[in-house]
Amino acid sequence: MAGAHTPAQGHRHGATSAASAETPLTGRNTDRRLVAWCLAALLAAGVALGSVNLLVPGALRDGASRPVYVGVLGVGLLVAAGLAVRRRVGEAATVALVLFGDVSYVVLAWATTDPLRYAPPLMLLSTCFVAAWFLGARALAVHMVAVLVACAVVLADSYDSLGALVVPVAASAGMLDVVTLGVFLLRRRVQRLLAATLELSSTDPLTGLANRRSLVDQSPRVWRQARRDGQRVAALVLDLDHFKRLNDAFGHAVGDEVLRGASAALAASVRPPDVLARTGGEELVVLGLVSDPDEARRLAERLRRAVAGCGAGRPWQVTASIGVALAHPADGEDPVDALWRLVDRADAAMYAAKECGRDRVHVAGGDAHPVPRAPERGRRSAGPAAGGGA
Repeated sequence: MAGAHTPAQGHRHGATSAASAETPLTGRNTDRRLVAWCLAALLAAGVALGSVNLLVPGALRDGASRPVYVGVLGVGLLVAAGLAVRRRVGEAATVALVLFGDVSYVVLAWATTDPLRYAPPLMLLSTCFVAAWFLGARALAVHMVAVLVACAVVLADSYDSLGALVVPVAASAGMLDVVTLGVFLLRRRVQRLLAATLELSSTDPLTGLANRRSLVDQSPRVWRQARRDGQRVAALVLDLDHFKRLNDAFGHAVGDEVLRGASAALAASVRPPDVLARTGGEELVVLGLVSDPDEARRLAERLRRAVAGCGAGRPWQVTASIGVALAHPADGEDPVDALWRLVDRADAAMYAAKECGRDRVHVAGGDAHPVPRAPERGRRSAGPAAGGGA
């Protein structure tokens, strides 16, 4: 969970912000398996294409070149098999794999009688694709330099002078590097679009808080952490008091301003690990871990005071009724179903707080009476927002 402290950023888990920098190598486990399989398939395809030279008479030089050629292909095949079996790969391993491909090309070209015919620089294309799609900017720059060096080394014996060598090396390495850079930039563009889409789908547009979908997405992680740490999951349901009357008295524009102000106050008051979400209308939910009901009650009281103080200096005053419910996560239960059962209990406790006078906290299954509200220094009469409505 992430600790944003303004509604514009939203107080939700940092997955959304991380998505903008996420690569296929740092994503979910499913993504990592897919990356490993893709790398294994590309490496196996390269080995298969390189093996064609073993069937072409005169393609390989005499002496130790054939065993070296076969050995490099064998190592590539073993690496591909390892990726397919492990089904995961890290960024450092992928950088090593790309550099292995660059070096392997030089060795394979050295073993051929005529690199222009049997080992053209185009053989680096698959390695370039892997680098462009899976590496970061710095590692990609190293690979692009390695491509230039590899082309120069491989083609050096095919031309009589340096001047004659420059043009084919520049053309081959330049084409490969331009394609590599183009795919890399396309990938970054796609990642930014996906991050923006994720941001829109998981954020409430008015308050900038997490939305209902984001709350659901966070529940499996919260339940896992609670089981691991031996803590309870606490759900706090907050409903702004008399919000309908405030809208009627001041207009919906002021109502939106009230929601944004209350959201900002709550985002600045919740603990960084907690999830703060707007689930609809003037109702907000806080999901977090606590050790006992007293800790949950203290958090709820802090949030209640934060809402009560957010209207200072404004022509309106807003308060919130808060219901609290706690649960011990059980092994094997569906976190999403358990989340909504817990929220339903907190929602019922919130309505009990309203029935007992509003602007207070009620703990489900805990105290027989809601926690009495503390007096606020310098508090004004609620005016039009104090009567009617929820």
